[in-house]
Amino acid sequence: MEQRQPQTTENSLVFRSMRMEDIPYICEIEQEAFTTPWTKGAFENELTNNQFAHYMIMDIEGEVAGYGGMWLIMEEAHVTNVAVRDTYRGRKLGERLLRELMKTAAFLGAIRMTLEVRASNYVAQNLYEKVGFRSVGVRRGYYTDNREDAVIMWADLPKRRKDSLGD
Repeated sequence: MEQRQPQTTENSLVFRSMRMEDIPYICEIEQEAFTTPWTKGAFENELTNNQFAHYMIMDIEGEVAGYGGMWLIMEEAHVTNVAVRDTYRGRKLGERLLRELMKTAAFLGAIRMTLEVRASNYVAQNLYEKVGFRSVGVRRGYYTDNREDAVIMWADLPKRRKDSLGD
């Protein structure tokens, strides 16, 4: 039997804040997306104890299709995770999610955003460059699973303020 790909329409895509009940779904996505996935406890800690953390869910027709997270410290946002469920990949949803994360960071007062990405992950690097990130350096041996280097990337965010009206 052929497996259907879920359809995505503008009306079915919703971005919202992550809640505790989302964590089991996030952990599934982590397992699909990363060689060293974060644990349930790590996400619980982020949501309950980290005052700098902001996590967002990409919901498609009631299903957690992806998520992104960042730490907002002063005027800088540091991306912690961005991932899309396997069944939703290849439809530019990662780009939509990242752009929403950037928009949210700007709304919350950030003027720049940074992230690290595996040196071998050219797909992610291309996505980040597409939305305005540029490579500024390397963290040698950054990843604990294989000591792979991380490319450090930065982007300037659009000028937005919490007190501005409209979009």
